[in-house]
Amino acid sequence: MNEAGEQCWLCHRELGRKREWHHPVPRQKGGRAVVPLHPICHRTIHAHLTNAQLARLGADREAILRCEPIARFVAWVANKPADFHAPTYGRR
Repeated sequence: MNEAGEQCWLCHRELGRKREWHHPVPRQKGGRAVVPLHPICHRTIHAHLTNAQLARLGADREAILRCEPIARFVAWVANKPADFHAPTYGRR
């Protein structure tokens, strides 16, 4: 279950029952730190950015939000419930 007030690293909405752990710097690129995300937010990141791009951006959330499709997604999902789910579409 969610600890009260715990937020998704990407969209800053409160986390629901389901969460996934994201390596801002991919493990294959040496990353060890993890951040909590909604599953839909996690899929959106990986649908629009490669591991090489994520390694360059690191844990810079603002840089990730400069990716236009991700910024549009975060604006769209902002008022959805914590456990909201929908298909994720991207370039892959």
